[in-house]
Amino acid sequence: MTNQPGFTFTKPGFLTLLQDGGRRGAMHMGLATGGAMDRHAWAWANRLLGNPYGTPALEITFGGVEFRSHLDTQIAVTGAEVQCAVNREPRALWSTINLKAGDTVSLSAPKRGVRTYLAVLGGFQVKPGLGGSCATFTREGTGGLQQDGRPLNAGDHLPCSENQATVPNRKVSDHWRPDYREELELSVIPGAQIDRFPARVLETFFSEPYTLTPQTDRMGARLKGPALETTGQTLISEGTSLGAIQVPSDGQPILLLNDRQTIGGYPKLGAVTPRSLDALAQRAPGTRLRFRPITLHEAQLEEREFLEFFSRNL
Repeated sequence: MTNQPGFTFTKPGFLTLLQDGGRRGAMHMGLATGGAMDRHAWAWANRLLGNPYGTPALEITFGGVEFRSHLDTQIAVTGAEVQCAVNREPRALWSTINLKAGDTVSLSAPKRGVRTYLAVLGGFQVKPGLGGSCATFTREGTGGLQQDGRPLNAGDHLPCSENQATVPNRKVSDHWRPDYREELELSVIPGAQIDRFPARVLETFFSEPYTLTPQTDRMGARLKGPALETTGQTLISEGTSLGAIQVPSDGQPILLLNDRQTIGGYPKLGAVTPRSLDALAQRAPGTRLRFRPITLHEAQLEEREFLEFFSRNL
């Protein structure tokens, strides 16, 4: 046991990663942005505690976490619907939770959703790495607690800030809490290679459902549904973007996500908007989803509204 202020993890969960808003300015080195998969839940966890947008928090995939606090502080737990308990007493999600030194916090496996976000008052005190970010990249071996890209292990100790001024008890209203059971429709900005997809293929893509397959992770989401045919010559590899919809030779779309490769040569129909990707991050394999086209201007307004809201102080 340590006397340092922070949390010591007795159960690290299936995949628990330290994530912030992602790193910038490193794609030319072959390093993607990373960061929280569901920015909506991640940003609310920090906002409840008065933490600035971008503050590191934990992204907990499929729950199963337990830790002991070594300081008096506050936390917030948002995202996937887990059972949160402090010393075996239930606590509400999407709200501030007061902790005392010696308290034990546990998070169950989720009933709905995939990723839970846990923020602490003042943020976790981890030194940033490339691009000023501590976002954990398991594939690249960068970011995280020791800047080695590994997930949390049993026995890890995450430092927290002491003597932070507490915030009032807050709760996110139901209006802002998404229902992860709702039918999922992803907004798509058509891309420069849209002309490689015949009109009948685009009609199929925007009218037929696709299914999220188990071959889905932080790097990309593989879908199963009507195969999409492309025309034209083989493309030269080029930079990829978050949400890009790649269509390989089998015609089954792949959505590129936070930990994607930075270049690729498959035809790209367009890109799923960041706000739609937030919703996708909470859907388990087997989820049926549909696509709808959206203009670049609409997507920019949607993203601007999101960033402006979470950049304002409560």
